[in-house]
Amino acid sequence: MAEAGTGKPWKVGVLFSYTGVTSVIEQSQRNGALLAISEINAAGGVDGRMIEPVVYDPKSVVSEYGRLAERLIVEDKANVIFGCYMSSARKEVLPVIERRNALFFYPTLYEGFEYSPNVIYGGATPNQNSVPLARYLMENYGDRFFFVGSDYIYPRESNRVMRNVVRQGGGDVIGERYVSLDASEDDFAEIIAEIKAAEPDVIFSTVVGQGTVNFYRAFHQAGCDSSRIPIGSLTTNEAEIAEMGVDAAVGHITAAPYFRNIESEANTAFLTRYKEMFGSITHVTSCCEATYFQVHLFARALAKTRSVDTDALREALLGSVFDAPQGQVKIDPDNSHTYLQSRIGKVDERGEYVVEQEVKRSIKPDPYLVNPGLDDWSLRLHRPKRSLQR
Repeated sequence: MAEAGTGKPWKVGVLFSYTGVTSVIEQSQRNGALLAISEINAAGGVDGRMIEPVVYDPKSVVSEYGRLAERLIVEDKANVIFGCYMSSARKEVLPVIERRNALFFYPTLYEGFEYSPNVIYGGATPNQNSVPLARYLMENYGDRFFFVGSDYIYPRESNRVMRNVVRQGGGDVIGERYVSLDASEDDFAEIIAEIKAAEPDVIFSTVVGQGTVNFYRAFHQAGCDSSRIPIGSLTTNEAEIAEMGVDAAVGHITAAPYFRNIESEANTAFLTRYKEMFGSITHVTSCCEATYFQVHLFARALAKTRSVDTDALREALLGSVFDAPQGQVKIDPDNSHTYLQSRIGKVDERGEYVVEQEVKRSIKPDPYLVNPGLDDWSLRLHRPKRSLQR
């Protein structure tokens, strides 16, 4: 592996799909990583050496993530990897990372209930997104939920968590359906008919990738009214809004640490540089932003260790802080997850998320959801001032 004083670049793996069913989101994650690397290299690299990304496309095929992670570590000598969107992909990479004692940065919201000393988790855990979303939906729309998800680990586990949160708050789940990752608009017809018959107050969607676009379009085409029965989601983002179109997206709701139109100096600078590098900010997402700040946190740790040794990097990373576009983030030394902001956004008539509620400071991650604390979270809410649009 490359060490201090050799003059060789620091190699890192970048393992996000830019083809296949999850490419609509994973391309934005790859771009976030490449933008951060370009910024670090433009400033002279780390210890005078450039960071060299080794980029592979797993093509949204779950088994490919594990195979390519092995290749990155063994053949490319990249001991640090940034990658994955789906939990099933993360589960493929995890044993490879642990067996080789490499370091894996996972920048995606997930279902929680996991810990590995070889992983730095940068996405929201259930207490940072599921709990606030449930609270908001129940206060503003009602307590009868219908779950729709893609058929793999994350949606099923996320729905298990959300079901417990909803019931703790006095609500009920009156329907639950799953679709394949490559579900078309037609595949949602039967589910939407069930939704109409059940008349829930809200839909909780854990559909991902292209399926999200197809679900929202089918929901709109079926004449469903988002002002009466909105789709609440943890996974729907700006990239998918751009794909599905404003008519299908307006009025629907997402909980996330970051939305593209947050007004802050850090976010303005981030979006400016992103546009300069990629030509547009249309596909900037919360997962893109998480990948971006994780690369910067890694570079700061590397500057201290001057080595990509996993144990040394982990020690330098735990407790580290970064002023990210979303606000200040911190890697929790207790569990290797990240203190994150928490926001509720609703899509307006221009296809932009308007932040309806947010917390005033980052929330400590609780990956095992020891105490959902619905009432405690509500006390920390405030409705932000409406910002001027760019």
